[in-house]
Amino acid sequence: MEFRAEARYTRVSPQKARLVLDLIKGQRVEDARNTLMFTKKRVAARVGKLLQSAIDNANFLSTEKNIDVDLDQLYVKRAVANDGPRMKRIRPAPMGRAYRYVRRIAHIEIVLAEKNKQNGQSLATVVGEASAAAKAPAKKKAVAKKKAAGAGKKKATAKK
Repeated sequence: MEFRAEARYTRVSPQKARLVLDLIKGQRVEDARNTLMFTKKRVAARVGKLLQSAIDNANFLSTEKNIDVDLDQLYVKRAVANDGPRMKRIRPAPMGRAYRYVRRIAHIEIVLAEKNKQNGQSLATVVGEASAAAKAPAKKKAVAKKKAAGAGKKKATAKK
């Protein structure tokens, strides 16, 4: 089951918000809280409040709606910062001219999911886990091929 929270019309650039959201994607809730607590970006406090809101939503559903939710098994499934409306502003410039600039606004969304464990394995996939497991065997094969090729070169140079 997924639990979401959304903060709309946040006065921060979506690009800056994505920098913080990328830090917590795929992390367990406790780890994400610690990461946000020690992140020096201004938007990290806002994202921390949003994460707490998503946790509270999960807690509400577990107590009031009788849905079985283990809050210790929650992780950040998705964290997105989308563009909101832009505010166009004008700044005075030399010689009576004016420069236009844009104040950006973000809509931030966090989705939490529960990792279900059966027989010691997780049913949910965490960002980065599957790719790391897939790359490891390929790397060993490549190393073995390089060693075999290197041994062939040594034999050839020894004959000369």
